[in-house]
Amino acid sequence: MSNTKEKDTAAVTDKDVELKTVQSDNSGSDVKGDDKAQKDETQQDKEKDSKETDDKADAKKDSSDVKEETADKDSGVDNEPFKARVIVVTSGKGGVGKTTSSAAIATGLAMEGHKTCVIDFDVGLRNLDIIMGCERRVVYDLINIVQGEAKLNQALIKDKHVDNLYIIPASQTKDKDALTLEGVGRVLRGLDNAGFEYIICDSPAGIESGALMALYFADEAVVTTNPEVSSVRDSDRIIGILNSKSRRATNDWEPVQAKLLLTRYVPNRVTKDEMLSVEDVQELLTIPLLGVIPESPDVLKASNSGHPVILEKNSEAGMAYQDAVQRLLGNEVELRFTTEKVGLFKKLFGKK
Repeated sequence: MSNTKEKDTAAVTDKDVELKTVQSDNSGSDVKGDDKAQKDETQQDKEKDSKETDDKADAKKDSSDVKEETADKDSGVDNEPFKARVIVVTSGKGGVGKTTSSAAIATGLAMEGHKTCVIDFDVGLRNLDIIMGCERRVVYDLINIVQGEAKLNQALIKDKHVDNLYIIPASQTKDKDALTLEGVGRVLRGLDNAGFEYIICDSPAGIESGALMALYFADEAVVTTNPEVSSVRDSDRIIGILNSKSRRATNDWEPVQAKLLLTRYVPNRVTKDEMLSVEDVQELLTIPLLGVIPESPDVLKASNSGHPVILEKNSEAGMAYQDAVQRLLGNEVELRFTTEKVGLFKKLFGKK
């Protein structure tokens, strides 16, 4: 009897062990199953997160593209053509006569009956107002208009020599960075709406911001240069900028019409090979010739007197500027003051 109980107890114990083993195995299987399910769920979460990240990135990119397009549309830069002819008088080198030429050309156009405005873009170093004889009448300047501190008609100064001519002076106290394309565009648009036919932009020398602002909106350019190699080389650089950075270039319009104005020309120095000839300069720059302005003491005299030299009817420089204005208007005028004056003795004996 005792043996039978022992056997039964042993059998029960064995069954318990087997049952526990089975339970343990099942538990292990359940754990493995749970781990696998958890891994699958984690993988799905990662894939979901990755997809959401990609979607956000795409959305951000689309948003960025939209913002860029909107910025281009709402940048404020005036990209509509003007009815007025915007002409920049420019050069690469300083001291070649840009301001003298700007004053003379603007005055000449007004003398022909065209409503004209000349703007000084040389912020901080203005002198157009001195040549035009209106320095004491300056109240507001170009920067005041651009920054909204004055209205256009408050800054316009009517010329005292010629009807139909107005001046907008530059600021002497502000920095060139105060100029913006949007602001300059608004000024030019205001002049265009006011019925101006010609807008002459007197550019600072070189390729800094003020010069780029002056040439950006130009339809035509008067490239002013002296008959010397360094001046001509710098002018060539300006022509390249006109063809690449002007509004016409960026909008793929007809290119800016650049014309050459050769200043301070002395024919007898050309004869002595001390100066480049008209033909030499034309060959180097390959742009049409607008005019040749001879070296003359009348230029300095007129500037100091506060009136453009074109008003000096007996001055060769004044007459040369009158010829240049006529060519600018599309008239054919014979070129003068480009050959050496020959005295009577030289004619007779071939020497002075």
